[in-house]
Amino acid sequence: MVKNKVLIVEDEAGVRFGIRDFLEGKGFEIEEATSCQEAIESFQSSRPDAVFADYMLPDGNALELLPRLKAIDPAVPLIILTGHGSIDLAVRAIKEGAEQFLTKPIELPALFVILTRILENARNRQKQLVRKTRQDRESPDPFTGTSAAIRSLADQAAKVATTESPVLLLGETGTGKGVLARWLHQNGPRAEEPFVDLNCAGLSKEFLETELFGHEKGAFTGAVTSKPGLLEVAHRGVVFLDEIGDMDPTVQPKLLKSLEEKRIRRMGDVNDRRVDIHLIAATHLDLALAVREKRFRSDLYFRINTIPLTIPTLKERPEDIPLLARNLLKKLSTDVGRGAFELSAEAEDVLCKHPWPGNIRELRNVLERAILLSDQSVLQPRHLRFDSPSPPDMTTCDTSLTLVEMEQRYIEIVLAEERGHVDQAARRLGVPRSSLYQKIKKYGIRES
Repeated sequence: MVKNKVLIVEDEAGVRFGIRDFLEGKGFEIEEATSCQEAIESFQSSRPDAVFADYMLPDGNALELLPRLKAIDPAVPLIILTGHGSIDLAVRAIKEGAEQFLTKPIELPALFVILTRILENARNRQKQLVRKTRQDRESPDPFTGTSAAIRSLADQAAKVATTESPVLLLGETGTGKGVLARWLHQNGPRAEEPFVDLNCAGLSKEFLETELFGHEKGAFTGAVTSKPGLLEVAHRGVVFLDEIGDMDPTVQPKLLKSLEEKRIRRMGDVNDRRVDIHLIAATHLDLALAVREKRFRSDLYFRINTIPLTIPTLKERPEDIPLLARNLLKKLSTDVGRGAFELSAEAEDVLCKHPWPGNIRELRNVLERAILLSDQSVLQPRHLRFDSPSPPDMTTCDTSLTLVEMEQRYIEIVLAEERGHVDQAARRLGVPRSSLYQKIKKYGIRES
């Protein structure tokens, strides 16, 4: 186990020995210095985790030493010790960047507690910095591209990043709504607080309710322990509800009440709990149409639609596809442990002409499949296998078909594009899953 290293800057041998002996007994590694110059030299060579410095030293004082040490490593905490303390001197020391200002004689157990707390705070700050750096490095950029559509979205998002009002992200499946939600969290006032996400699509009323609001022990069969809901877990942070348009209608009024009153009640509980959350919701559905068709509550719609942001499809920004593809290739190559890949001009041309019904998610799938199956570093058109066929050309549509026949054919096309996934096809078609199953049975359509 790596020991924490402490530099003691003290010209009185007895005081220096007492602190060193005590801290070594607590498992610390000790470096010593008797002057400002020695302290600077030791600091540079040993890079301690913390510094104890007497205020009065033979060649200066701790306030003169402090900025010189901070210039070498500003993250190392410095504690000043003095036999002649005053409030003015303490205030000045803290303003100059000292972590603590202590008056002699020092009670060593108290010194140990202070040192432990300071080191823990320093570690937490470093962890936060590392985490933020990793997030900045690993988080995809939701605004990659130069098209007018994506630049407009970037401008709108920057303006609302600091808002506390609900944000509604609109866009087709695969356009990157989840990526934008995380960007809003990381660039908003709650960046250091939790980010909790839940996809509402396909969840039963019971499961969705317990996920959002939690439950008490014994609230229902199988509830052997209490469980906090995601709204409770996200207190002071951000909740991202993806595909909110698919939320069970019976859960919608309870969510609305929680948003308006900033309180939730676990299933089986009699007491409310206060929650402070920022809501980001997303859907690929036309919620205004869903409201008119009584599939989504109008009051909840108006509550979450304060700030709508529409994410453009790839079809609306074809000029961005080459850059997106190159960025995805770079990340995918690292993820799968392969060398660098690039696209030939012909492959880029094929990508730009594809309609991309699955948007960026489909583009990623196509590129990942290509690098896994290709034995060449330059990808050609033959390496690109698309998830779905191109949509039919409506200008050559067979007008001899009846409306019923046209409906059957369209359902077949959407099912083919969604590779037989009925849930996804139902969302694309804007109908309940049960209704689509009925039509599949009625027309005798094969699901895959």
